[in-house]
Amino acid sequence: MKEINLTLSQKVLLLILATIGFTILFSFFFLHFLYKDLYLSSIRESVIYQGERTASHYHYGSLSEEIIEKIHWYNVVSEYEILVVDNLKELSSYFPYEINDEALVNRDDRQQLLDGNYVLKEGYVEEFDRTVVGAIFPIKSDTALIGYIYIYVPLAAIQEVFQESIPILILAGAAYFLVLFLVVNRIRRSLFQPLTEIQNFSKEVSKGNYSNRLYPQNKDEVGELAEAFNSMSHSLEQQEERKKEFISNVVHELRTPLTYIGGYTQALKQQIFNSPEEAEKYLLTIEKETDRLNKLIHDLVDLNHLQEDLYVLEKEPIAIAQLLFDTLELFQIHLADKNLNIKLSVQDDLIIFGDPKRIQQVLYNILDNAIKYSMENTEIEVQLKEVNETMQFEVTNKGILIQDEDINRIGERFFRTDKARGRSTGGSGLGLSIVKEIVQLHSGTFSIASHSIRGTTVTVKLPQLT
Repeated sequence: MKEINLTLSQKVLLLILATIGFTILFSFFFLHFLYKDLYLSSIRESVIYQGERTASHYHYGSLSEEIIEKIHWYNVVSEYEILVVDNLKELSSYFPYEINDEALVNRDDRQQLLDGNYVLKEGYVEEFDRTVVGAIFPIKSDTALIGYIYIYVPLAAIQEVFQESIPILILAGAAYFLVLFLVVNRIRRSLFQPLTEIQNFSKEVSKGNYSNRLYPQNKDEVGELAEAFNSMSHSLEQQEERKKEFISNVVHELRTPLTYIGGYTQALKQQIFNSPEEAEKYLLTIEKETDRLNKLIHDLVDLNHLQEDLYVLEKEPIAIAQLLFDTLELFQIHLADKNLNIKLSVQDDLIIFGDPKRIQQVLYNILDNAIKYSMENTEIEVQLKEVNETMQFEVTNKGILIQDEDINRIGERFFRTDKARGRSTGGSGLGLSIVKEIVQLHSGTFSIASHSIRGTTVTVKLPQLT
């Protein structure tokens, strides 16, 4: 069987139509209830009341001509018809329509009357073209049954009962449908139109068009959904820009060393050099660019493994102070080249739980950046201390001021605050990206602050082993 797919608007329309149908059906049953259970019950009670009241007049006497005359007068002014007879066989002869005696009063009915009880009769009469409700009451003297009273009334049809209410019902129905139309129209404008816009917006986003924005008119759930789509589109737009920038940076970083390697290799092959020393210089350049290329590829693979959780940390207790001292030893030549002084403030007893290789990589990259971007003849301040049961590693240097708009981008792949100095410092913009990933894998935090007077401070916080 083929599945029927309905749009949301079609489903809501069906729901509204079902509600209208239910309302009409409910109204029909309600009117039927009013007619059958209220109107008919009221007529029955009235017939019984009038019959018992009339029968009470004969409780202590016989059927005089005066009483019978009063009954005839009552029949003229009342909607009820009252018949008074001496025996049941005469009853059918007084009816304005034909009816069989046995059909009117059967054996059980006779027994009820002999016992002094009334008998309620109800049925459809063709001559009246409507239902007739009646009751037979026995008239008893002190010692004997002297006659019968039959009181009946033809019922009004249901359309006659509610004839006066029809204009009210029509007005109420018109008002109901008017309100329903306004509500549906409001729903269509406030719900379906924004949803249609969101649908079209999503199609544009799926095509790679992230520049469009939604402008919700209401602050309801649909408006919040539109804002969420705007936020998603903005994030995707930024991600797409960074992706393009990343690809551009990768191409640039690969093209530059490959250009050097290809150019100098061709020069050596064609012996375009003036002296053996110049040829040696070409070889050193090729070696240097090859190392740069290898490091770039290694960093890209390393960063990918860290981001995709492909690297398994080999954690163990680490005396972080000793690891810092060992790392600083690797930079003695670089410090001397720029005449930089290290101001140390180290708390020796700090122990953390982590991967020693990766933690040293964090220390190395941060110190390497601080040295590369420090001005000559300045001081680098290195602190290792406990703050609120966490290990805090801080490195402050006097160098390039990082602008506020660049602070949040520190740690993005290939991002450099000073692109012009990228090759002179030898950086690819991946070092701090790797640092951030390693710190996050160790449940730590990484932050940077830059001030024109105090300098640039890189802070790493890691949980302390307790």
